[in-house]
Amino acid sequence: MELRQLRYFIEVAEREHFTEAAEHLHVAQSAISLQISKLEAELGITLFERTGRNIKLTPIGKTFLIHTKKAIKAIDYAKEKVDEYLDPEKGTIKIGYPTSLANHLLPTVISAFKANHPNVSYHLRQGSYALLLDSVKNGDIDLAFLGPVPSNDQDLFTDILFSEGISLLVPANHPLSDQKSVSLSDLRTDDFVLFPKGYVLHDIAVEACKKAGFKPNITAEGEDMDAIKGLVSAGIGVSLLPDGTFYDRESRLTTKISISSPEVKRTVGIITPKNRELAPTEKVFYEFVKQFFSRLDKFQ
Repeated sequence: MELRQLRYFIEVAEREHFTEAAEHLHVAQSAISLQISKLEAELGITLFERTGRNIKLTPIGKTFLIHTKKAIKAIDYAKEKVDEYLDPEKGTIKIGYPTSLANHLLPTVISAFKANHPNVSYHLRQGSYALLLDSVKNGDIDLAFLGPVPSNDQDLFTDILFSEGISLLVPANHPLSDQKSVSLSDLRTDDFVLFPKGYVLHDIAVEACKKAGFKPNITAEGEDMDAIKGLVSAGIGVSLLPDGTFYDRESRLTTKISISSPEVKRTVGIITPKNRELAPTEKVFYEFVKQFFSRLDKFQ
């Protein structure tokens, strides 16, 4: 069974006329008749009742037409998706990102890319650090923004785009809220609001406190940035958050303070798989991202 035969069959069935179908398809009538005969022989059924010059579908022919039109529609859609895949200006980019990069980095990059590539579509997936690593490795997505950038992972290509500091967020009425910078050791008696265990920002905060000589007293946890900030603004405790999460500016109920000691930073970058190639559109986006941050770095 050939795709050509099915298209000929649909045209004849809808027009109920071989000559008109041949004229519309710009092929000889004999060619259409031959292909329809071959199709009927392969199926072992009669698709058309022929009475002189008139033809009409048999009952099974009508059933076959319904399903053939669905099949052709699906095939055409699949071909359209392949064409989009091959055209960098019409493809879809699957991007993973953590909550800490959602409010500034991701919209900034995508907005800049959309300015020059308006017809590209996006499939965005937010997830934890571990989930995004696994998703890139197993093929659910092909690239993801992460912070910090993993090192020595044999399954991934990694590109560091920039480094950013980790700052302290305290309630506005905190005793240290009027300070521009503090030593983290000054917070050893404070309660902390952090991401749960398993989140990389939890590990970063705990490790920073360890370097400052104490174990943080974690009294509350939140799984997204708004929850963390909300708990701090309510006076539940203090937190350590990446500087990139403050672009929306903290509320009047909280204050951001730089940490003078120890130095707390993280790398931010993009990861891609080693075991498969990026789609054409994703390759264009990947190169754009690297150039975008390279230009920013030159002007900083």
